[in-house]
Amino acid sequence: MTSTARFADYLELTKPRLSMLSVVTALVGYVTARPPFVLSELLAVIIGTSLAAGGVAALNQWMEIDTDAQMHRTASRPLPTGKIPPGSAFVLGWLMCIAALGVLFVKANGLATLFTLLTMIAYVGWYTPSKRWSRWSTEIGALAGAFPPLIGWTAAENHITALGWTLFGVLFFWQIPHFLAIGWMYRDDYSKVHFPMLPVRDPSGRYVARWSLINTIALVVVSVVPVALGLTTVLYGAAAIGCGAWFTWRAIAFAREGNREIAARQLFFTSIAYLPLVCGALVIDRLFFAP
Repeated sequence: MTSTARFADYLELTKPRLSMLSVVTALVGYVTARPPFVLSELLAVIIGTSLAAGGVAALNQWMEIDTDAQMHRTASRPLPTGKIPPGSAFVLGWLMCIAALGVLFVKANGLATLFTLLTMIAYVGWYTPSKRWSRWSTEIGALAGAFPPLIGWTAAENHITALGWTLFGVLFFWQIPHFLAIGWMYRDDYSKVHFPMLPVRDPSGRYVARWSLINTIALVVVSVVPVALGLTTVLYGAAAIGCGAWFTWRAIAFAREGNREIAARQLFFTSIAYLPLVCGALVIDRLFFAP
C-alpha cells in the first residue's frame, strides 16, 4: 500500500475511457441539435459531462471496493490496492458531481442540469446497487448511459425533439450487446462475486446471445428513424444500415452454437467500432447535408 496517491491513480479512479464515451456522446447530441455553436455552452457540455462522468465513476468504485478486490479485471484499481483512501474517493466523487451540476446550470440551462442529475441518480443510486441483486442490471446501466446525448441536446435546444430521443435510443440499445459481450467474456469474475447478471445465470450463453441479437436489431431499427422522418439524408441512412448489418452479423454469430468466446470478443470489438462510425456519420450529415 502506498502512502501517497499519484495523479495517475486519481485519473484512473474517474475511468477516463468510459467517461470519455459520455463526453463524446453528449457532444454528438449538442452538435447535431444546433449549429452554429455557442462556445460557452459547448465548454459547459464538455466540462460538465466530464465532471459528472468522473464523479459517478469514483462513487461507483467506492461502493464496489469489496467486489472489485475479488475480481481479476478490477483488483488492480486504486481503491482495492489501497493507492487511494476510500474517504478521498467518496469526497472527490461528490465534489465532481456537484461541480458538474453547477457548471451546467450556470452556463447551459436547467433541463441539461436535470438530465445530468438523472444520470447520476440512475448510475449511482440504481445501477450500481442493482448489480448485486438484479438480472436486469445491464439494462438499468444502459438507461443511465443513454442520458449524455440528451444533456448535450438540451444544452443546445432546451427541449428534446425526435432526433434527440433517437440518439437516446441508439445509446440505450447499443450498450446492451456491448456489455453482454463483456459480461460473457468475464462471467467467471462476475460469478465469483455473485452478481446475478444474465451471463452468470445462463451458463450455456444461449439466452445471452439471443438477447444481444434482439437488442442489436432494435438498435438498427432505431438508428434509421431519422431517415424515415426526413431529419437526415440517405447518406447517413446508408452508413447506419451498413454498420448495422455488420453489427447484426456479429450478433448472429454470437447466437449460433459454436465458440462463443471468440464470437463474444468479435461482437465486443464490432460494437466499439460501430458507435463512432454511426455517430460520426450523423454529425457529418447534419452539419453538411441535412436540410
